[in-house]
Amino acid sequence: MRKKIIAGNWKMNNNKAETDQLIAVLKAKGTFTGVEVKVAPTSIHLAQAVEALSDSAIEVIGQNMHQATNGAYTGEISAAMLQSVGVNSVILGHSERRAYFNETDQALEEKVATAVKHDMEVVFCFGEELEDRQCDQHFQVVEDQLRKVLFSLPNTAWEKIVLAYEPVWAIGTGETASPEQAQEMHAFIRGLVSQNFDKSIAENVAILYGGSVKPANAQEIFSKPDVDGGLIGGAALNADDFFAIVQSI
Repeated sequence: MRKKIIAGNWKMNNNKAETDQLIAVLKAKGTFTGVEVKVAPTSIHLAQAVEALSDSAIEVIGQNMHQATNGAYTGEISAAMLQSVGVNSVILGHSERRAYFNETDQALEEKVATAVKHDMEVVFCFGEELEDRQCDQHFQVVEDQLRKVLFSLPNTAWEKIVLAYEPVWAIGTGETASPEQAQEMHAFIRGLVSQNFDKSIAENVAILYGGSVKPANAQEIFSKPDVDGGLIGGAALNADDFFAIVQSI
C-alpha cells in the first residue's frame, strides 16, 4: 500500500522567530495517523526546524539542492550539507525554480541523480503551463518532463521518488484543477510509470497534487484513487489550514 503524504513548502517565507512559532503551533495541534507530514522551511532555518521537531513525527525537508558534491557554487547547498543537519529529503523541479532560476531538465536530471546517490528522498515537481492545457498539450508536456529527468533512473531508485504534479496555472493563483482533472492526470502519470518501469513501481509511487489546495477543497481532491496527498504552498504557512488539510486525507 503506497503512502499518503502532505508536504508544506514554505518557500521564501518566515524569519527565525516566525519559523519557531509556526512549528510550535503545528506541534501543539496533536498527532496524526496514516499520513506522512513534511515541512520545508527556507534553507537557513533547516537546522533549527530539525531540532525543534526532533520529538515530532513531522519531517523537515529541503526546498532545493545543487547537483555538485561541493565546489565554487556561491550560495548553493549540497546533499551532504542537508544531511549534516538531519535533512534527508528534498523538493526538486518546482516550477518557480524552473521559471525564475532557469533550471533545465538536464540540471534536474543531475540533481535527482545526486540526491539518489546520497540516499535522499526526492519530491519531484512537474506540470504544465496554462497555454499547454488550452492547446491540449498538457499530457505531452508532463510526459516530456518525467521522461527527460526520471526515466533514466534504475528501478531501485524509485523507492526514493515521490511525484508532485503541480499545474503551473494553479500555483498561487487561486485556481485549482478540478478533482476530476487531477485524477485524470495522476492516472496518466501512473500509467506512464507502469509502461516504462513496471506495475509494482507504478502502484507504489506516491503522486501528490499541488496547486492552491485549501481546507475547503482538499478532501474532495484527496478522495480520488490516484491522488496520494498534496504539496501545499500558501496554506502551509497557516497552522490551522495546514493541519485541516492533513486531516482531510
